[in-house]
Amino acid sequence: MTTPNNIEQLLSIMAQLRDEKKGCPWDKKQTFDSIVPHTIEETYEVVGAIHKKDWSNLKEELGDLLFQVVFYAQIAKEEQLFDFNDVLETLNEKLVRRHPHVFGEDNFSSDAEIAANWDKVKQQERLDKEKNNQQTPVQESILDTIPTALPSLLRANKIQKQCAKVGFDWDELQPVANKVNEEVAEVLEEVYKVPRNEEKVEEELGDLLFATVNLVRHLEKNPEQALSKANNKFERRFRQIEVNVAKKGKKIEQCDLNELDSEWEKIKRSERN
Repeated sequence: MTTPNNIEQLLSIMAQLRDEKKGCPWDKKQTFDSIVPHTIEETYEVVGAIHKKDWSNLKEELGDLLFQVVFYAQIAKEEQLFDFNDVLETLNEKLVRRHPHVFGEDNFSSDAEIAANWDKVKQQERLDKEKNNQQTPVQESILDTIPTALPSLLRANKIQKQCAKVGFDWDELQPVANKVNEEVAEVLEEVYKVPRNEEKVEEELGDLLFATVNLVRHLEKNPEQALSKANNKFERRFRQIEVNVAKKGKKIEQCDLNELDSEWEKIKRSERN
């Protein structure tokens, strides 16, 4: 069971790891920037444990992710920016502020109203930050709240959702699907040009991916989750091809595409049955 003493012990361990005289050499030399890749890795390991429903491992991975937060807070404390308690205080205040229907007297009748209020509060928070920091407000956009550092697939989905809120979106599926087909044609048009403009090919491929995310969104699916499942399915089938080929006493490098394709189709039929 987690108690305040557990948190205090964790903060104490972190401080000792960063101690100038007795700390760990690796931990002592870390900075905000150097930890970022580890934070991303730990986040995906949490997601992986959830997808696998490996609850025992999830407990450990969540601890590793929490350690990342503590690490950042310790560096911030050393640089006299803020400390872990400030992080908790800010989080508590934000959760209460963004849920007036739970901690206040507001009433919302639908998830859409809750989401609209959430966006409104976030927008006000951003304006308040600019005012407190005496910043000159930049041109206001509904896209300002979307972090630029998000993975591109997730960011594309969020951009489209925000634009849809103000009506910049198709309200039928067919034009969305037509746009995907249009982008495929434009990719192929650029690919077959002589000489080929590689930058233009990349641009058109980006447009195709963006249009595909839009199709996924209109079908009310999560593009990241859909692609993750596709990755897992492909990996599962390919691994089975490796097993089947090995049973024949061959290495996969010794097989031509027709043989590998035949094994792939066998696996697909087996899964369907």
